[in-house]
Amino acid sequence: MVEFRILGPDPAIGAWAAAALPRAVAALQGQPRRAGGTWAVGLDLLDNDPTGAVGGVALPWGAVGLTPEPLHRAQISAVYPGYPLADDAEPESANRFRLTRDAAHLDGLLAVGPGKRRMVKEPHGWILGLPLTDCAASPLVVWQGSVAIIRHALTRAFEGHPQDRWGDVDVTEAYAAARREVFETCRRVELPVARGQATVLHRLCLHGVAPWPAGVTGEGRLIAYFRPQLASVARWIG
Repeated sequence: MVEFRILGPDPAIGAWAAAALPRAVAALQGQPRRAGGTWAVGLDLLDNDPTGAVGGVALPWGAVGLTPEPLHRAQISAVYPGYPLADDAEPESANRFRLTRDAAHLDGLLAVGPGKRRMVKEPHGWILGLPLTDCAASPLVVWQGSVAIIRHALTRAFEGHPQDRWGDVDVTEAYAAARREVFETCRRVELPVARGQATVLHRLCLHGVAPWPAGVTGEGRLIAYFRPQLASVARWIG
């Protein structure tokens, strides 16, 4: 099982990123920033079409090693110098988790209801990241070996529930315990990439974003992410 891959550099990936960059920068204008103004989430922000093409440039499916399928508007994850800074709108623990654990998370687990209980509401098939800038600061971080731990923990949490209701199962405690095990037993790996490269992550790979190094300047690190969804949580965990 391949948990993560770095592909390229490839001219076709670079051409797509070059077409996407000015559109991403324009779309980010006025977007709210978190972590003391050093991070913009940018969900569904890029104006690509369902094939992934942007600005008349096709998404190079062959170069990224994936089978074409309909896509959502890409997220533009933007990180700026100083990330993460303290934010009065968030508890101090949130900023500490970004600093010490890279804000490690699993895509698709949403915080539901007033109690913010974790449930698999967006069962993604895979995660494709396409850097739009050449900035190496604040790279993507993954934990090698996390997929097996996450799969085992959540499979246990789903036991006794009908498959068609797995998206409504509260996995908060199971996920928290699995994440602690990952931190204790798995190797943390940084994946710096430049424009013209791409990253592909397994959907169950725990990942996050490294803090911006002190003293490093720049305009920011922008990555476009695609995460098409599967038809069921059963396929997601399988």
